[in-house]
Amino acid sequence: LAAMRGVKAEGGWGVVCTEEVEIHPTSDIAPCIEGRIWDDHDVAGHRLMTEAVHAHGALAGIELTHAGIDAANHYSHLTPMGPRSEGVLGDSGFEPQQTRAMTRRDFADVRRWHRKAALRARDAGYDIIYCYAAHGLTLPMQLLSRRHNDRTDQYGGSLANRVRFLRELIEDTRDAVGDDCAVAVRLAVDELLGDEGITHDGEGREILGMLAALPDLCDVNVSDWSNDSATSRFAAEGHQEPYISFVKSLTTKPVVGVGRYTSPDAMVSAVRRGVLDLIGAARPSIADPHLPRKIREGRAASIRECIGCNICVATDPKGLPIRCTQNPTMGEEWRRGWHPERIAVRRSSARVMVVGAGPAGLEAARALGQRGHEVQLLDAQPEVGGRVNRESLLPGLAAWRRVVDWRRWEIGALRDVEVFPASPMDAADVLESGVRNVIMATGATWRRDGRGRSTGTAVAGFDHDHVRTPDDLLDDLESGQWRLPEGEVVLYDDDHYVMGGLLAELIAGRGHAVTLITPAPLASYWTQFTLEQARIEARLRSLGVRIVPRTTLQRISSGHVRTAGVISAEQGEWAADSVVLVADRQPRIEVHDALLPALENGLLDSLTLVGDADAPGLIAQAVFSGHRAARQFGEQVDPDAVEFLREG
Repeated sequence: LAAMRGVKAEGGWGVVCTEEVEIHPTSDIAPCIEGRIWDDHDVAGHRLMTEAVHAHGALAGIELTHAGIDAANHYSHLTPMGPRSEGVLGDSGFEPQQTRAMTRRDFADVRRWHRKAALRARDAGYDIIYCYAAHGLTLPMQLLSRRHNDRTDQYGGSLANRVRFLRELIEDTRDAVGDDCAVAVRLAVDELLGDEGITHDGEGREILGMLAALPDLCDVNVSDWSNDSATSRFAAEGHQEPYISFVKSLTTKPVVGVGRYTSPDAMVSAVRRGVLDLIGAARPSIADPHLPRKIREGRAASIRECIGCNICVATDPKGLPIRCTQNPTMGEEWRRGWHPERIAVRRSSARVMVVGAGPAGLEAARALGQRGHEVQLLDAQPEVGGRVNRESLLPGLAAWRRVVDWRRWEIGALRDVEVFPASPMDAADVLESGVRNVIMATGATWRRDGRGRSTGTAVAGFDHDHVRTPDDLLDDLESGQWRLPEGEVVLYDDDHYVMGGLLAELIAGRGHAVTLITPAPLASYWTQFTLEQARIEARLRSLGVRIVPRTTLQRISSGHVRTAGVISAEQGEWAADSVVLVADRQPRIEVHDALLPALENGLLDSLTLVGDADAPGLIAQAVFSGHRAARQFGEQVDPDAVEFLREG
């Protein structure tokens, strides 16, 4: 974390903040990755971060948090507590435990813990200390909310009483560290729940009016996290502005806000229009830690813009280091010593052929060229981009095209990288070129037999003429010729990320009746981790898509399909004029395998598989794979050694 945040400070961000930092063991939200400043033991670790940030002239901010009903305390094994006794949310949202209703002593304890945490944060070198009420998953916000706070004492009832605890935290923090540090408050001014929650034109405005004079900085957003960090598929750049634009009229203090601002024009516009004084950026700073420096140096075209996919978010509930589709060095600054802008220069000159210009091939060619190697990048299609070009045609995924656009731009500035589209290559073509180092980034295709993780077998009847794969439908989008006949469509999703839901949305949007069948408990199950699942399902239902969970596809026949329940094995039958199978993918490795004898016979010096050709997965993994291959090319790599530093 210190290395990662030091890179951001180096990149020109004026303030580099932590994530939420737990103030006490009663606010333990493990396994989610959050900071801790429980006691003096934690100060040294935080000092590493502040020193890394200060080394580049930036300020360091810490977001002190008590999670209330969101803290299941799995690690600390302490009793959860909140405004009232109610079910704990925790990382699953359905923990089989309740909080205890906080007593007056509990409130005094939390205030004392928060004060001590603020003092530790000051001693660790932080410049800005946050009192955090940004999401419904924090205790101050829970007390503000009538949905969670039905107390009848001084902390419940009237809005003034519900605001009392947050006011006390701000006042306590100012008293403890206000002479040495700025005190900020982060507040969600709208929960996007209408009359059931806090709204920007109702209690959100009143709350801010009550508190506006107390902090040195107002940091405002919407709640909950899925709204605050909505994906680009469901929310445009600056989407929070309608909810936060009133804030500057109520305070003379600086106002910062977020909204996945990725372009300098949008940032400047927000400031000039009086919406914000300062631009907050979590995901954009992950995609490009050096974004501000590039603006300052007049290199806006080189900004690696966030695509809003939330792969960064997906690691948090899994307890894993952060990762990013656009920036393969994110989370690897210390572990692997990777820097987003710098890369080791080649040890010796070499010519490299990269076959396949999808996300893995583009990144491999770009990074190899940055290292100074002579690179030929070839692709069979008339336009580079591979799967990204095709998938970005799907509803709401236009921003994903940035994965290709940024790399194409950067490659264009590299003298020794040549790009050859419309250049299909077989093994003989590769050998005839005389290039002795080859990276195969030939991607993958969706399986036609419907074999997936749930049963591991092909779906009987997959070879019927009315069966389609995602590739067939993407071909139609590219060509502009929609070939799916009218009638009932059954889409079987055993992939569980975005593709199944997107195709169901696409097909339903073109007037077809769609039944989505999946072995998972929910449609597009894995998108829970990217904060999208509820929105995806709501959109599908609004389009009339029938969702059949916990069900496997057994047999495809003319005019119908047969299914079986995952739990009961109950048989079912569904009308189907067309069937779309979204399951596993098949790596394209034919050319690679044909070249293996040449490698064994010394006709090639190296032959490497990357991206989906190595193992189909997320675009983020393909980009990482291509980058890693470029970093390791020409280096001595011990295959038996762990290639990254380990903590502890």
